[in-house]
Amino acid sequence: MKLIRISAVRYANTYPLIFGLRKSGIELNADIKIDHPAECARKVRDHEADIGLVPVATIKNITGLEIVSNYCIGADGPVKTVLLLSNNNLDEIDTIYLDYRSRSSVALTRILAKEYWKKDFTWKETGSDFDFSHIPENEGLVLIGDQCYELESNYKVRIDLADEWKKFTALPFVFACWVSNIDLDPGFIDSFNKALAYGVNNIAGAVDFYNEISIMPADILSRYLNKNIEFVLDDKKREAMKLFFEYIDKL
Repeated sequence: MKLIRISAVRYANTYPLIFGLRKSGIELNADIKIDHPAECARKVRDHEADIGLVPVATIKNITGLEIVSNYCIGADGPVKTVLLLSNNNLDEIDTIYLDYRSRSSVALTRILAKEYWKKDFTWKETGSDFDFSHIPENEGLVLIGDQCYELESNYKVRIDLADEWKKFTALPFVFACWVSNIDLDPGFIDSFNKALAYGVNNIAGAVDFYNEISIMPADILSRYLNKNIEFVLDDKKREAMKLFFEYIDKL
């Protein structure tokens, strides 16, 4: 049997999902790789992966994708790990650096700037060699993932972008969801989703499993996964995704 190639995200917000996959035995029929979000999207786009946990902003730009799970990475309020960081207030910022690792967070920032904050910025791309720990005065930085926990104390101003979206739309936000670029056997999809469900329903086990490699202490990691991250792709989140896509079309 050909192994199903799965590209998943490397950050702490995916620990329960990856824990479920690792503990389910699905690896007997799958090859699981851990990547940053933009790389997940690239692998799915280039058919180097059959399933990916991809940033939702990329779904519209890759043809032939199908959402294959009712599990996702979302938030309904502050998410803690998708931030706009600066040493200045928002009205004093003229330039924003964009984290190269996530298209969804970049698109979200641009939408908030245009539709909610009513601000024009100079946008600058970053790369793997960019120093996220310090930026000049009157500039901002979009930062995602575990580095937010490491670096947010370097900055005086921290704006949670999921919380800003909630204030703007009264809806949750979906950062990434599971998609496939091939027709999958229904039995595999069922096993895949049962594995994800196992992880989501056993967050304490995921915290214990990843405790040694997590940069967050176990108590903070547990609170983050239970309070800040939402894993179920429900109707409200699908509504939020639809609205997000509409705003992307307007950019």
